[in-house]
Amino acid sequence: MTRQEFIDREERFGVHDICPLPVVLQRGKGIFVWDTDGHKYFDFLAAYSSVNQGHCHHKIINALCEQVSRLPLTSRAFLNDALGEWEEHITTMFGYDKVLPMTTTAESINTAIILCRQWAYRHKGIANDTAKIIVCNGSSHGGAITTVTCDKTSEFATIRYNDLAALAEALSDPNVAGFLVEPIQCDAGVIIPDDGYLSEAWKLCRSHNVPFIADETQTGLGRTGRMFACDRENVRPDILITGNSLGGGTVAMSAVLTDNEIMSSYPNGHPGSVFGGNPMACRASTAALKVLVEENMADNAERMGDLFRERMSSISSELIGGVRGRGLLNAVDIIPRDSIDAWNICLKMRDNGLLATTIGNNTIMFTPPLVIEEDEMYRACNIIEKSILSFNK
Repeated sequence: MTRQEFIDREERFGVHDICPLPVVLQRGKGIFVWDTDGHKYFDFLAAYSSVNQGHCHHKIINALCEQVSRLPLTSRAFLNDALGEWEEHITTMFGYDKVLPMTTTAESINTAIILCRQWAYRHKGIANDTAKIIVCNGSSHGGAITTVTCDKTSEFATIRYNDLAALAEALSDPNVAGFLVEPIQCDAGVIIPDDGYLSEAWKLCRSHNVPFIADETQTGLGRTGRMFACDRENVRPDILITGNSLGGGTVAMSAVLTDNEIMSSYPNGHPGSVFGGNPMACRASTAALKVLVEENMADNAERMGDLFRERMSSISSELIGGVRGRGLLNAVDIIPRDSIDAWNICLKMRDNGLLATTIGNNTIMFTPPLVIEEDEMYRACNIIEKSILSFNK
């Protein structure tokens, strides 16, 4: 089948919840992917940071295949021999008492909100059904049902991102049970807060006895040059949400980490995640967490990110409106001209051998796997530069 035949079939039988770049991928290795026509591309999206460790990392694939041949799936109705090992590994690695495994980001977000509310009712003395969660404009939080409608319900207080005064005012409400925030707002356009925002927000929450909840789904596990983006300001969230690359680019997995006081508020018998902590995910995740440390991927992300932003900032084009990022979470703003916008540039990069996508308002996000090497980064930057400059008058 041709690429267009694949696209036509998907168009006929599927529903586009997003607008995909017209490319049909078939396999991947490291920082590269290949389409059904055999064309090779730099992958500069990495499945929204789900492939931090690179496509088909041999240690992760080996762990996955070994488990698949024995027992791929169980539900939470039973224990399995991989779950406890993973739980011990991740809680020890990140310094929390407890972890609750999930499959999707939305599940973890909703779980964190339930935890905060239940903790507030039991330990803070907030009256039942009155607890509020503070969230920020522009946050996505995985499309969780409780947050996509947060501006339409009294259960949430929505404030401006990167605004400490707004946070302080919202925290003055005695019914506030938690502050849910992305350390960097990814889907809004890689919006980076001012230096000190996270640490001051954490202190404000502490002073009001309000849990600080960090959604590190995309920013975590080495992506920003630290294991977690909050680490840059020495912030230890009361509740930490992680996911995407937690499964090493092989299985869907997310998790909520916190300490005993908060986790003990989790309601007994709550359905949670039916397949969270299944043996296949646990084996893959344990291997994925190990290779992040063994191969110093966060340090590499810091170095390669500096190189990337330096190169992007040196491109002489009136189409570029700004360059920003942390580690290998980066964005380039595009100033539309005539019929040229960020989407056109993504199509041109595809034609030249690199895949990325648009986010926010005419912004291109660049998030390659953290295993990218210096010579590969130079080659990729050359493709991006060539693609942008091709539109110069």
